[in-house]
Amino acid sequence: MVHLVYCDNTGKSGERELNKIMSGTKTMVVRGAAGRKIPHSRVVEGEILYFMEKGTAQISAQAQVKAVQNYVKLTDDEIVKILLDHQSKLNLTDKQLERWHKKCLCLVEFCDIKAIDPPLAFEHQGNMDDWLIIEKIEDVVVGTSIEYNYEKSRF
Repeated sequence: MVHLVYCDNTGKSGERELNKIMSGTKTMVVRGAAGRKIPHSRVVEGEILYFMEKGTAQISAQAQVKAVQNYVKLTDDEIVKILLDHQSKLNLTDKQLERWHKKCLCLVEFCDIKAIDPPLAFEHQGNMDDWLIIEKIEDVVVGTSIEYNYEKSRF
C-alpha cells in the first residue's frame, strides 16, 4: 500500500508543513483522533508516503516510512510527553500541538524525501480524508485514477 498525506498549508510560506518536510526540518508526521482512525495501525515501515499541500491539486513529494508508533487511550500528560519528546522530528507549531492533543495518536517517521518534478495532478473525489490509503499513486492521479474505494480505509 501507499499513502497520500495532505499537508497543512497554514502559517507563513516558509513555515508550511510541506516546506518543512522538503527542507528536512520535519521528518515525522502525526495524525490523531479521540478513537482509532486512519492511518492508526495501517502504516508499515518501508511503505511509501506521498505528500500534497492542502488547497493544491499537486502531489509534489514522496518519502519512505522509517518507523511508526501507534498509541491509544492516552492521558493528557502522556499526549504532551509524546508530542514534546518527538518535537525535533515533528516540528509542530503551538497551534498544531493543540490540534494533535488527541487520545489516539499515530506518529510516522520518514526518510529519503524526494521532490516529484513535475508534480502529479491529483484527482479529488468526493469526501476524501486528509490521509488516503491506496494500492498505487496512479489510482488518484488525473488520467489514471479509479473511483476511490473506502474499503482500504476501514478498520
